[in-house]
Amino acid sequence: MADVSDATFNTAVVERSHTVPVVVDLWAPWCGPCQTLGPILERVVAATGGAVELVKVNVDDNPQTAQAFRVQGIPAVYGLRDGKVVDGFVGAQGEDAVTEFVQRLLPTEQETEVEALVAAGDEASLRRALELDPDHEAAVVALAELLVADDHADEALELLERIPETAEVRRVAALARTGGDNADHDVEARLEDLLGRVKADPDARQEFVDLLEIMGADDPRTAGYRRRLTTQLY
Repeated sequence: MADVSDATFNTAVVERSHTVPVVVDLWAPWCGPCQTLGPILERVVAATGGAVELVKVNVDDNPQTAQAFRVQGIPAVYGLRDGKVVDGFVGAQGEDAVTEFVQRLLPTEQETEVEALVAAGDEASLRRALELDPDHEAAVVALAELLVADDHADEALELLERIPETAEVRRVAALARTGGDNADHDVEARLEDLLGRVKADPDARQEFVDLLEIMGADDPRTAGYRRRLTTQLY
């Protein structure tokens, strides 16, 4: 159990919940029901042996977190997985109800199997993971990248359509459309050549954008080329 503040909430709760389910107990020292519920939460979460973690947020000292949860009454308890609230309740609860709540946060046998398959990372394992969970984002991206490397770009692009667009999805899609060429030492020459054609030629424009996606936002050249693209187009 850890005390979390507005400043540490994103790291200690949101980011952490991508690794392990996190229970957030919103409480205040003056709240009688909070004092009753707190020890129950601590006991039930501790019984998971680390499979679930508990954090406590004093709403008096951390108004931003309270506002983010739109707290209207305390104790308010929320369970997060993969950065999202998946369950919660308001008001004091008995130990049986709290136990049921915490158990719902634990991964199922299938989810555990899928995570193990994704961690294995080979094509057969990733395909099996997607049989069990067709929209598993990490499995989709990992398999798509393997397919690009294996010259199966069309299948990779079709696969990526299953999941919402993210920076990583855009990067792998760009690799697929450019033939997986992310180690081109003449990338600047390619960009310069394309730049003069981007306004009139949609294919040139797509290739230009794809090359920037592959370079990534951390490449110091990317921002400059994005500005030059905007100038050419508008």
